Amino acid sequence: MQSAVSRNMVESLSVPTFRVGYAIKTDKLDALYEKVKLKGVTKTLLLVKAAGMALAQHPVVNASCRDGKSFSYNSSINIAVAVAIEGGLLTPVLEDVDKDIYIYLLAQKWRALLKKTRMKQLQPNEYNSGTFSLSNLGMFGVDRFDAILPPGQGAIMAVGASRPTVIADKDGFFSIKNEMLVNVTADHRIIYGADLAVFVQTFAKIVEDPESLTL
Repeated sequence: MQSAVSRNMVESLSVPTFRVGYAIKTDKLDALYEKVKLKGVTKTLLLVKAAGMALAQHPVVNASCRDGKSFSYNSSINIAVAVAIEGGLLTPVLEDVDKDIYIYLLAQKWRALLKKTRMKQLQPNEYNSGTFSLSNLGMFGVDRFDAILPPGQGAIMAVGASRPTVIADKDGFFSIKNEMLVNVTADHRIIYGADLAVFVQTFAKIVEDPESLTL
């Protein structure tokens, strides 16, 4: 496993990447999470669903460049999620996240994948079919970080912890809101700055008004 990780990291160095950061208010997401966590829905899963919905609106961010010369649009939105295990890291893939999958059914699929991940029983298609990746170190209290782009994917999202933050509105009034920092690393051969910026804006709108995640 470590050998495979090392090969992928070296291959990633050959890809020209850039990064876009965005601060997202999470008060409503945090409240939603409190409602659904007892049914097995994690905050990471809510973010995965939000990313899938945003990718459906911005398919170039879900595209791939595998030969270094051309790129292709992926017909499915398959999100790989970084999971730390003893001795390494695996990225189980939730497939077809853009489809109308009820969040609780998605949670069931995720629990089954996590069990196989921890037992190191994932089949190749369950960890190498990702078209986009998400890494959430916020659960460890990390404020922000940059993620390394996996080979063959267009982008990877790095999610930091949600923190109470003093925010000024357009009229100059201050309030305290929960806010998390998201950094997205993208393949600049196929994705431009404006493409990634509008994708992150769409993702932020979904997270800041998250009721659609449970419909």
